[in-house]
Amino acid sequence: MTDHVSTHQAEEDARNEDILIYVNGKIVPKAQAMVSVYDSGFMLGDGVWEGIRLYNGRWTFLDEHIARLFEAAKAIDLEIGLTPEQVIAAVLETQQANGMTTDAHARLMVTRGVKTRPFQHPKLSQRGPTMVIIMEHSRQKLPRPIRLATVPHMRGLPMTQDPKLNSHSKLNCILACIAAEKAGADEALMLDVHGFVNTTNACNFFIVRKGQVWTSTGDYCMNGITRQKVIDLCRANDIPVFERNFSLVDTYSADEAFLTGTFGAQTPVGWIDGRTIGTGQMGPMTERIRGLYKTMVGA
Repeated sequence: MTDHVSTHQAEEDARNEDILIYVNGKIVPKAQAMVSVYDSGFMLGDGVWEGIRLYNGRWTFLDEHIARLFEAAKAIDLEIGLTPEQVIAAVLETQQANGMTTDAHARLMVTRGVKTRPFQHPKLSQRGPTMVIIMEHSRQKLPRPIRLATVPHMRGLPMTQDPKLNSHSKLNCILACIAAEKAGADEALMLDVHGFVNTTNACNFFIVRKGQVWTSTGDYCMNGITRQKVIDLCRANDIPVFERNFSLVDTYSADEAFLTGTFGAQTPVGWIDGRTIGTGQMGPMTERIRGLYKTMVGA
């Protein structure tokens, strides 16, 4: 199987060739949006980021995404240099400059800034931070449900690199994705340190069994905002939902599986490790949750 797709697969949109990008307080054409080769993010992956989604004139859960950005920056001792309100103003300014009203996705990135020498120590980052906002016209386009393959790469313990940290250092997840593609899948299903099903390389993971929605305990995965909204929606609509440990055996015999993330919201999974999940198509529970979510965000 070679027809790989991605949870971030979007429709082609020619307008993205002419987008304007926010770089350190200036909004510039795409071709001029550049950072130094000495930048901490380029050199060492030293930075944090957030992805946000625009539906019908409103950035979905914007305050929560900005709060998570500042929490991550504090965790790595990075001073953003702006208040949350100023960061939100920068997002809105970039949106206005691009004339975007709906179906847009923004990647907001902050690094420790430009280094004086090409080495690791954070004190060498003496000019910065660097802040970039890339905003694109973006509508998900999936020809079929996602295929997953279990890989040996794990989301690890907090004392190595906390999986709740949305950092620029994503090599572990990239290697997981590469392993999954070599196994004939689209993306990777990653286990936790105890061997329980955890997350994928890019999204949070859910299964549906006998009318119940299961996801991991959350101990070893990204504290996904969309993940939490799905849990909240289930509870508000009398859908049994559990954050719990479960194994690949539970997963293979699930009636449905889906992924959650800011870009794709809820993405159906049709195949895991050579096993068809349910009918291989989007199941009724996934469809119901998608409908509830669309109503919530006004999509």
